[in-house]
Amino acid sequence: MELTPLKKSDAHFLLLEGVHKNAIDAIQKAGYTNIESISHALDEEALIKKIKGVRFIGIRSRTQLTEKVLKAADKLAGIGCFCIGTNQVDLQAAKMKGIPVFNAPYSNTRSVAELVIGQSILLLRGIPEKNHKVHNGSWPKSAKASYEARGKTLGIIGYGSIGSQVSVLAESLGMNVIYYDVVTKLPLGNANQVTMQHLLNHSDVISLHVPELAATHNMMAKAQFDKMKLGAVFINAARGNCVNLEDLANAIKHDKIGGAAIDVFPKEPKSNDEALDSPLRGYPNVILTPHVGGSTVEAQANIGIEVAEKFVQFADNGNTTSAVNFPEIAIQQQANTHRILHVHHNRPGVLSNINQLFAQHNINILAQNMMTENEVGYLLLDVAEFDSKLALEHLNSVEGTIRLRVLY
Repeated sequence: MELTPLKKSDAHFLLLEGVHKNAIDAIQKAGYTNIESISHALDEEALIKKIKGVRFIGIRSRTQLTEKVLKAADKLAGIGCFCIGTNQVDLQAAKMKGIPVFNAPYSNTRSVAELVIGQSILLLRGIPEKNHKVHNGSWPKSAKASYEARGKTLGIIGYGSIGSQVSVLAESLGMNVIYYDVVTKLPLGNANQVTMQHLLNHSDVISLHVPELAATHNMMAKAQFDKMKLGAVFINAARGNCVNLEDLANAIKHDKIGGAAIDVFPKEPKSNDEALDSPLRGYPNVILTPHVGGSTVEAQANIGIEVAEKFVQFADNGNTTSAVNFPEIAIQQQANTHRILHVHHNRPGVLSNINQLFAQHNINILAQNMMTENEVGYLLLDVAEFDSKLALEHLNSVEGTIRLRVLY
């Protein structure tokens, strides 16, 4: 239990994997000066040693915050994923320790969308294979199997923030856009929502934009590739486990698929010096990129600001708006108050017990907001300055308390 406010100078921020300088600038601007930045990821053993005493940790996609690592995090209050995905964090373990996880779900959507459009054009024109042949000494000047994007049908699987952005860019090229999603989505432009069967049967280009869930594991495999148009191309810049790469390689080998572009893989190299192990290596009509869909200078700069600002809002005010694993709460700061964060097991009677205790001891509550998410409840509480010491004593005794912290 942390019963005294933390000085900003004592809040240790650890940023790994070369998080953009914009993040450091935003955190420093908020008055936090104890910032450590490391250009690479740390393995589990090194991370267990390093994370002790760290208050906030920022990572990208390579760092794995496992339950074992989180157990060693004795002071950790918040986690920032400076990327879209959060599958590199044990979200449940973090939640049960009272640690919210923040990410940047929108800052790199344009970067991913542009990569998909660029790859679509290259694959439709047969550029990867032509490039390969020129490098190897031939001159394949021919219009055979080389097509314009205009007039072709793009099928988007998953019409979220990235899928819809791809849709807008594709229409500007004159492509017809159809999409499949598990829920009904209003289209942007002239796109049409269709069944999965229709999309597979009628698309010249198929682009995957779904999250990593049990339902999406290997959702594109032999059965789906068999239903695609002969010579259609396939793009995955979503999640590696959503595609059976052996089945895709077999479809390409037998000329069922005209080409593919893959940016994400089920198992990715841990360092830039390690080779990718994939059945798709060696095919001249396949573009393999090292998970760089969101890796543009502009996207990383935007992500740095987005996640850092969420860190600061939580560090300063306890706001958890947009946390991916935690109840979302925000209260405006008030003068002459002390703010207390109370994380507890979500069970009946916790809030009632707190309010009864406060009423019995005449503790004045100036603001209160509580939300729950599955097993965890999060209470943000503002009390009058002269009541804060007494309030802490009683909150500390509430059964089911996971974490109690004085913010200011």
